[in-house]
Amino acid sequence: MSFEPSGNNNPERKTVKLSQGIIHYSDRGQGPILLFIHGLLMNGQLWRDVVPLLEGQFRCIVPNLPLGSHPEPMNPDTDLTSVGIADIVGDFMTALNLENVTLIGNDTGGGICQLVIIKYPEKISALILTNCDAFEVFPPAFFSPLQYAVYIPGFIFTLAQIMRLRLARKTLFGLLAYRRLKPEEEDRYYTPVINSAGIQRDLNKAIRGISKRYTLDAARLFPNFHQPVLLVWGENDPFFTMKLGERLKDAFPNARLERVSKCRTFVAEDQPELLAQSIRNFAANLS
Repeated sequence: MSFEPSGNNNPERKTVKLSQGIIHYSDRGQGPILLFIHGLLMNGQLWRDVVPLLEGQFRCIVPNLPLGSHPEPMNPDTDLTSVGIADIVGDFMTALNLENVTLIGNDTGGGICQLVIIKYPEKISALILTNCDAFEVFPPAFFSPLQYAVYIPGFIFTLAQIMRLRLARKTLFGLLAYRRLKPEEEDRYYTPVINSAGIQRDLNKAIRGISKRYTLDAARLFPNFHQPVLLVWGENDPFFTMKLGERLKDAFPNARLERVSKCRTFVAEDQPELLAQSIRNFAANLS
């Protein structure tokens, strides 16, 4: 397997060519490595207010994974099940020679992180999860009809066209965060899937590839993951409840849970300063 990192020196516009396709990412700061993983229909913009608060002390790497808001489609034959995306994260770490990584995940990305730590434990020194899928909640019951709808011909195309409407965008995002996005921020999240048939294809594959069997299988091996784990959990999330966060804490041998008020699924959107401080305190004390 060959990898081709780009020569672009702009920290916000780097690419690496993996066997699965081209991954766009940002790479900012110096120091211990923080690798940020976003969820479905999101991209690295999720961490835009967190990374600037950390890059003075850490190397912050933020890939745009093929979850429906990425800049460039993957190769048509790429495995985009959740396990396949975990492998993309693993290959991405290999391509960039990343070791002793503190892996940070949210939403679907948190579920993917749980697969990564099981498949690539030698690369991971610590895990930080904000509100995310886990155990049998993959996806949450509210969103599970999507897994059937994607088999309807034209469904993803229709969904993408609905996302042209500001009201649809605000409604979807409002389920997951108190924060309201600026129009240009909405565009960065939703324009890729609106405009690209290739991104729509990738999103369809990614949704079809979600299954609770992956997170349940991973959870059985959590007792073997002895590296430090931090859970920073929004208290007002109707999909990933505090009870789920507490179950995750109890499943790991070396985990602690921090509760965050006035926060839904997207902790990085609702409480970026608090999240950055929690990450800093946790990661700075790793041996």
